[in-house]
Formats: sequence, structure tokens, C-alpha cells
Amino acid sequence: MKLFIYGDEGILKNYSAALSACGARSYIGKDLRYTVDCAGLLLAGGGDINPAFYGERRTCSYNIDIRRDRDEMELIRLFMVTGRPILGICRGIQILNVALQGTILQNVKNTKLHRYSEKNGDQIHKIRSSEHSFLRKLYGDEFSVNSAHHQAVGVLADALNVSALSEDHVIEAVENGEKKLYAVQFHPERMAFAHRRSDTVDGRCIFDFFLGECH
Repeated sequence: MKLFIYGDEGILKNYSAALSACGARSYIGKDLRYTVDCAGLLLAGGGDINPAFYGERRTCSYNIDIRRDRDEMELIRLFMVTGRPILGICRGIQILNVALQGTILQNVKNTKLHRYSEKNGDQIHKIRSSEHSFLRKLYGDEFSVNSAHHQAVGVLADALNVSALSEDHVIEAVENGEKKLYAVQFHPERMAFAHRRSDTVDGRCIFDFFLGECH
């Protein structure tokens, strides 16, 4: 089984390593023609989305790559049209929400709880899953995850449901099971395999679940 990941292989090696450890292959690149034989789409982390795509002016958005924004929104369309599953991670949850007509919080209020620290790395905090969400089935009601972001889902797209919230009510995961759309704000690839840590749940469960959806 092969999944499509948009971007540069050197930067996205943690994602491909996690998929490989679960028995899947990945195409990492920017040529959308290679989507044809991919069973699913993984939307990886990265810079902020151009606020123009969700009808706002730029206030707290950085490292914008308009080509990536446009290409990933086209990828979302292509995979949804063909009914192939999509998994969003960090930036991935945000671009999925924007592609489906939602908005982004350009800076969460409590950045200390969520933002990556040069000194300590990823932040760690608890989140609470929604009752019928895919995360509830994987991890239960409340559990700890990593965190490395300053933006988050704002107005949720009509096509998506909230799967989990942080302690300060930031949307941490969304889904649409019927359309096989799943996305998380945290980084499961940095909580699994060689990056497994004792202070969070095992990120492998998310990859195993998603690959099961891709069959």
C-alpha cells in the first residue's frame, strides 16, 4: 500500500518512517500525477496557511507557501472525489478545514500550552476525545499528546466533526467517518517507534487505524 505525502523527503522522514514501520510505502514529492496509485493522502505539518484562503488578512501567519496551500487543497479534492482516505497532522488538520470552507485561529490564546519550545521541544498536555470519535476507540476518554503549533482550527467546516479538545478548548482532532477524513493537531509520528515517549499515548495506533481505512 502506498500513501501520498506532499513535500520534501528530507523534511518529512519521520512520517515516511512511521508508515514504513506499519508496513506501508509513501510517495513524497510535489508531482500530483503520482496520486493515481496511492491508496490514501497524508497531509503533513509545516508552515502557516495564507489567510486569504479563509477570508482574513495576515496578522500572525508565517512561513507561508502559497503553492503548497493550493496543491494540498487540490489533493484534498482529488482524494475526496475518489473516496480515498485522508489523514491530516498538525498543519494537515488546518489545511483540511480550510479546504472544506472552515477558518483558522492565527494564534491560539495560550501559546505556552501548545507551542514548540527550543529549550524543551514539544509541549505535552491532555486532550479529551468526543464520545463516538475514532480517538475514543483508540485511546479512551482523556489522554496526553505532544504539541508544537501556534495556530489551530477556528470556525469548523460543516463537513467535519470535533473528535477531541484540549484543556483550553482548542480543537485537537476532527473527522468525518463517512468520507474517511481524519485529522489531529498533534504529531503521532513523534510519539511512535523510534520516537515513542513515556509521557504520551502511542502514536502508532493512529497510523494503524488510518492504514486500515485505506484498505
